[in-house]
Amino acid sequence: MTQTYTALAQTVRDRGLLSRTRWFYGLLLIGLGLALGGVVTGVILLDDSWLQLLMAAALGVLLTQLAFVGHEASHRQVLSSGPANDRLGWFLAVVCVGMSYSWWMNKHTRHHGNPNKLGKDPDIEIDTFSFEEESAATRRGFKAWFTRRQGLFFFPLLLLEGINLHLKSVQSLWENRTVAGRRLELTVLVARLAIYLTAVFWMLPLGMAFAFVGLQVAVFGLYMGASFAPNHIGMPIVGREEKLDFFTKQVRTSRNVSGGWWATALMGGLNYQIEHHLFPSMPRPHLAIARRMVLEHCRRHEVDYAENNLLAAWGIVIGYLNRVGLSARDSFRCPIASELR
Repeated sequence: MTQTYTALAQTVRDRGLLSRTRWFYGLLLIGLGLALGGVVTGVILLDDSWLQLLMAAALGVLLTQLAFVGHEASHRQVLSSGPANDRLGWFLAVVCVGMSYSWWMNKHTRHHGNPNKLGKDPDIEIDTFSFEEESAATRRGFKAWFTRRQGLFFFPLLLLEGINLHLKSVQSLWENRTVAGRRLELTVLVARLAIYLTAVFWMLPLGMAFAFVGLQVAVFGLYMGASFAPNHIGMPIVGREEKLDFFTKQVRTSRNVSGGWWATALMGGLNYQIEHHLFPSMPRPHLAIARRMVLEHCRRHEVDYAENNLLAAWGIVIGYLNRVGLSARDSFRCPIASELR
């Protein structure tokens, strides 16, 4: 399969699908910038009207869209040089969104190298949720009760994911003192938060200001989590000692979301997760073309290619998390059952 992937990759390069599309990202960033200006103008003009909550929700959506572009910059999809992409990604993540770029890069790079692999992929490490049975079986007490029902809690708790991302960013920089540019990143994150909160609480009545910030962060977390969740949750887990070639590993563990251009706009290109994992530096406008090539390649070589519509993908995520959660129940019952025997 390695040789056939090499041939596919060469065809992709010959078609120019790895070349930059600066025009697209230029227009996209201009559009997002104008939309942000519109939100700021709306906040000023609406004064103390509860319609401000519409501005808060819009801000949450726009910050998520900026995070998508920051993600693409981190993969060298936007600009020609690596340093230029890093500078753009850093600005979008730290200054605009309020997330640590260095923390994201470290975590996401490890994920791409070993998606859904036990002991290697940080995205399936045990945290609030258990993404595989091995970790679910270690839960006890309230955590076990929660894990058994974790699929039902998944999307409601994504409303808190924005807070989690901001806190994890600061925590990672505070604890890891070896990160290059750590002090600058911490300073900018704190300054951004201070400026944002000062502006909101200065312009709006106290209760409305709390509602504005709460809704904005909730929309941001829900949008981010709901966009990334279908990518790998519910796809096969790769064992600790299991060895797979690059093509099989990336395709087997990833899921696409159908829907064409609207899904691409909604999810920032994450809907083409298989192609993104096979060709991480491919710009967003080229992913749909690559999909047809990869799908044909998978059919020819009898490799499963997972693709679902968005609602079905979310349903798979919830069902999978609940099935994994049953491991917490079974592991709790096993000791009692063994004593009875």
